[in-house]
Amino acid sequence: MVIAYSQRARAALRNAATTHSETVVRRFGRVVLLEATGFGQFLACRFRAEFGGDVQVEQVEPFVPERDVPDRVQAAAAAYAERASKSTSYAKFAAGTEHPSPAELKSSDG
Repeated sequence: MVIAYSQRARAALRNAATTHSETVVRRFGRVVLLEATGFGQFLACRFRAEFGGDVQVEQVEPFVPERDVPDRVQAAAAAYAERASKSTSYAKFAAGTEHPSPAELKSSDG
């Protein structure tokens, strides 16, 4: 993932993303997610070398709920998505149930 901060770096990143669209997984304004290929790595390194601190390069990993999220958090999310009243907040929904409270979710990994 390449994040461009300066106007020059953003313009160059936008142009490269258009020119090499086969290497771009997703574009988010000043952020471009590149394929995990040698060419994607080359582009990321090229931007970092050319623009220095005006470009941030990060390695990202896919988020896979089945692997990365505890079962109880997945169950709470699924149950909340199927709640009877869509206007019910999660805090009210979880109160008095086995589902984790918002405070529990915020203070732990699940």
